[in-house]
Amino acid sequence: MTRPRIKRCLKFNPNVDYFKPRGIPLRELEEVELLADEIEAVKLYLVDGLDQTQSAEKMGISQPTFARTVDSACKKVAEALIKGKAIKINKIDE
Repeated sequence: MTRPRIKRCLKFNPNVDYFKPRGIPLRELEEVELLADEIEAVKLYLVDGLDQTQSAEKMGISQPTFARTVDSACKKVAEALIKGKAIKINKIDE
């Protein structure tokens, strides 16, 4: 049995659902899904410029967990860009 997932403190909720390559209908594209915690991690670390420790504290998780989350998000975005996939944005449940 796996450990229960620690609840993350998520504050950023983007106003978009998808990013996709131009000129190709969404129904014809494969997609990758960015989870709400991955979006928050990318925002804090890459956009806001916080270091991993500060970002992890804001999300209420450990620094190693934060590092894995950012790594996962970066790999998904890279895959979408290189392979021409759509990026589905999983928003915070309200």
